[in-house]
Amino acid sequence: MLALFLLGLFALIIMGVPVAIALVGTAVLMMLAQGDMTTLKLAQSYIIGTDSVPLLAIPFFMLAGEIMNAGGISKRIVNFAKVLLGHFRGGLGYVGVLASMIFAGISGSAVADTTAVGSVVLPIMGESGYKKEKSTALICSAGCIGPIIPPSTQMIFYGVIAEVSIVKLFLGGIIPGILIGLGLMVMWYFHAKKENYPVGVRASFKELCIATKESIWAILLPGFIITCIVTGIATATETAALAVVYALIVAVFIYKEMAIKEWVEIIIRACRGTAVMMLVVGAANVAAYLITTAQVPQLLADTILSLTDNVYLFMLLVNVLLVLIGCVMDSGPAILIFAPILLPIAKTFGLDPIYLGVIMVCNLCIGLATPPVGNVLYVGVGLGKVRLIDLIKNIWPFLVMMFAILFTITYFPNLIMFIPRNFG
Repeated sequence: MLALFLLGLFALIIMGVPVAIALVGTAVLMMLAQGDMTTLKLAQSYIIGTDSVPLLAIPFFMLAGEIMNAGGISKRIVNFAKVLLGHFRGGLGYVGVLASMIFAGISGSAVADTTAVGSVVLPIMGESGYKKEKSTALICSAGCIGPIIPPSTQMIFYGVIAEVSIVKLFLGGIIPGILIGLGLMVMWYFHAKKENYPVGVRASFKELCIATKESIWAILLPGFIITCIVTGIATATETAALAVVYALIVAVFIYKEMAIKEWVEIIIRACRGTAVMMLVVGAANVAAYLITTAQVPQLLADTILSLTDNVYLFMLLVNVLLVLIGCVMDSGPAILIFAPILLPIAKTFGLDPIYLGVIMVCNLCIGLATPPVGNVLYVGVGLGKVRLIDLIKNIWPFLVMMFAILFTITYFPNLIMFIPRNFG
């Protein structure tokens, strides 16, 4: 049944069928194979998959990100990062990474992160004589941090599927996200030194104060989100709604760069993005239901346990599997499909579901920058005005660093679990 599911799903995706429809089509194929073709069960599973209060956080976080982007937030974040790091050799590269890390605490989306930061930073990097292919590769890699540092739509998906604390998942992504950002800066350091990029002028204390004053409201939003969740003032869903109110006040009344008439278009964009996600969520729940009724996770667990009882080898196999999946499938659908399969097996090895969830999200988010399906690559092609093949050639050193950090957090679980255990 697992082979039938995977072959049917990937065959439909390769044919160009949208993921949501491909999942439903595969579910129908599995129903026929089991001799239990009941459209009522299919419809019920689809509706149940979308009927979840935690999923309400997704449209709110998406709306907050749209407001912040339309309200001139991204350029203020970039300017703040430039004042802090612009005086180093190749400083604009560090600026792009730091700005991506800050914006990740607002949007929770790799595509939104890459678009917001890249649209501001990449033209400046090009004018400063930086190699546009390598610069675009860096910004695309940094954009993958978007769903790792909280908030994160992918972690919400996993939390709903695994029935675990979304708060702890958010907290578990903080250290891995910071490590990936620092790792990208290390790789950029060697590139900047090799290319002998210019050294920027160090900002004065007055310029630092001005940049901080202009961007403080944007920088405080990620801290506001994490504080609300950690202190228990609000749930993840309630915090998302508060983030929308916060973003609206900042964009309209403080920065005054977003007119009320833009509100309708912003809501439409957020609704479109949410609708696409929810179509996939419902379809994935149908597939997960059929996989569970066919006892695929139990059978797969028995097979793996018959081959090895070594947890380190198991996690190696999980990472290799997810790397391959990330190359051909977007992170959201991949989590919805494979979390129900891998979670029962991980529990037999005594692994914490929070740990597994963060590993899955980190792995599949790196896949957003890997060919042939990497979404941020195609965003980068448009923003950087580079060829896809040239972007792929230049991004591999950053991918190597990100995968090195992935395996580090895999075999040193405290890097993930320290904050959730002590502050969750």
